[in-house]
Amino acid sequence: MAYTRLLVTITDSVASVQLNRPEVHNAFDDILIAELSDCIDALSRGASVRAIVFSGSGASFCAGADLGWMGKMAGYSQEENLADAREAQRMFHLLAACPQVTLARVHGAAIGGGVGLVAACDIALAAPEATFALSEVRLGLVPAIIGPYVVEKIGIGAARALFVTGERFGAEEALRLGLIQQVVPQEELDAALHSKVERVLQAGPTAIATAKRLLRDIAGKTPEEAAEVTVPCIAQLRVSPEGQEGIRAFLEKRKPDFASDK
Repeated sequence: MAYTRLLVTITDSVASVQLNRPEVHNAFDDILIAELSDCIDALSRGASVRAIVFSGSGASFCAGADLGWMGKMAGYSQEENLADAREAQRMFHLLAACPQVTLARVHGAAIGGGVGLVAACDIALAAPEATFALSEVRLGLVPAIIGPYVVEKIGIGAARALFVTGERFGAEEALRLGLIQQVVPQEELDAALHSKVERVLQAGPTAIATAKRLLRDIAGKTPEEAAEVTVPCIAQLRVSPEGQEGIRAFLEKRKPDFASDK
């Protein structure tokens, strides 16, 4: 994959996607959004990729929207702004719906849409010095497109306070809120991510994709309503090739064939 604003590598079954606009702290513009959408869509269709790690080059993870690009958008028509917003929404949807496990490696600043990227990933690890903010209100805007993903991660109560103040918060607070799952010294981030990926590679890829879809399908449902989804889900997986292999391997005290040797 060749991009102008991303560095993408695939090693074995793990893809690394690095935002590569260090001169603007990896801020979003229309090109970066389009490239991320294309990249995530392509990787999500590849059966050989089982985990995707997102990171940022330079001093920050992602500083949100590029102010120069936002200045141009101020002159757009309503229809042009709608089209632009739909492109951003598509990118976040593709990330959140990606069947592979997605991980964020956060250092420096994660602001606005950068927080959205973190929230849309399954797992996020951050350096102690990382800072976060949903600062859109300070520009007279709101974190609209990323809002559902942030609320899904931290809950509406915490989101309300952060949405209306735009205040910065650190990695420990992000951990307490559930936005990230671990705080790791920056020099140990790669090793910690590798450990998470190793665990992912021991699990069934179909089971992982199904688990992610199941969480979306049962969100907001009562247990009784969710049963319409959960009962056929587990019944189908038990008789699936992957499920059968996993059960046999457990009973035979061996690794299932879908578990990586790495």
